[in-house]
Amino acid sequence: MYYIGLMSGTSMDGIDAVLAAFSPHQAPHIIAHASVGMPASLRHTFLSLNASGPDELVKAAQAGNKLATCYAQAVAEVLKTGGLQADQVRAIGAHGQTVRHQPDQGYTIQINAPALLAELAGIAVIADFRSRDVAAGGQGAPLVPVVHQALFAQAEKPCAVLNLGGMANVTLLDAHQGVSGFDTGPANVLLDIWAQKKLDQPFDRDGAWAAGGSVNGQWLDHLIASEPWLAAPPPKSTGRDLFNESWLQARLTHAKEQIDPVCDQDIQATLLALTARTATDAIRRHAPDTQEIIVCGGGALNITLLNALRDHTPRGCRVTTSQDYGIPVQQMEALAFAWLAWAWENKIPASLPSVTGARAPRILGGYYPA
Repeated sequence: MYYIGLMSGTSMDGIDAVLAAFSPHQAPHIIAHASVGMPASLRHTFLSLNASGPDELVKAAQAGNKLATCYAQAVAEVLKTGGLQADQVRAIGAHGQTVRHQPDQGYTIQINAPALLAELAGIAVIADFRSRDVAAGGQGAPLVPVVHQALFAQAEKPCAVLNLGGMANVTLLDAHQGVSGFDTGPANVLLDIWAQKKLDQPFDRDGAWAAGGSVNGQWLDHLIASEPWLAAPPPKSTGRDLFNESWLQARLTHAKEQIDPVCDQDIQATLLALTARTATDAIRRHAPDTQEIIVCGGGALNITLLNALRDHTPRGCRVTTSQDYGIPVQQMEALAFAWLAWAWENKIPASLPSVTGARAPRILGGYYPA
């Protein structure tokens, strides 16, 4: 059975599509991958929808339709690459673009137009994966730990799967303790904001700019101590509602007033250290026996960030990437949404109370037939 997974993450730099084959008693196998850039105008609209503004309903509806058109293009490309026709695919798992995430207030908002995507692609679409878990009292995120469990559950030693997208989330796998997971804080989002502001580049490729700077330990400690969310216990999830340019600007103001001058490059180096330290501190606190951290997501391509993770991990714990297990780092999340579509069709609960805090496992998603 073939499924397609689509993902446009918090970084909003593009859309990844994965065509995967599912077989009984075997892990899903990636057949093909395609990536489509997100138009700058659409990215700008999504960023504006992270905060209140004029004409939000119309902007959201139009953005959903534009996203569905981009999704359909990604579907067409991955089908072409995989050598399949639309009628050979059971369903598309399409998460949409998260613009607000406030589970403690009972809502989460993903902009999407799954009915339009079903029309354009000629394939059934399964979407709206978070809302049922939130309705059951959960965080609705992170969604990928159940997939990490399916892919890496055979590991003989306690391990963590660390996904570094715009935000960072971790899945803790232990044969004796079961699976748990939660968001650990910002991953690429603040790094990208600063690179765009100071380099006029979408991101700091390979972390090269950060590598040339020095970590300001005093400011790093302030970044962590000034944000109560970081110390909160799981279950927890976050997004651009919290970690955004305003959050960064407030702490830059503090740095100028209270800390010795910090240059732009040192700020980037310190933000990178923030990602590494908050992720590894969370793993150390909640899974001290972890022997391996498997990194995936776009942040896994940042060699400076990987080195920082290695510097912060306890002795005896190694840092690898999902590529070492045959899954390219930027295809993991798209594969996860193919898996979630498969789980919906097979009536397999995909929310884990040990991850999201929901009252009980729930089947996630809504179905839009071809």
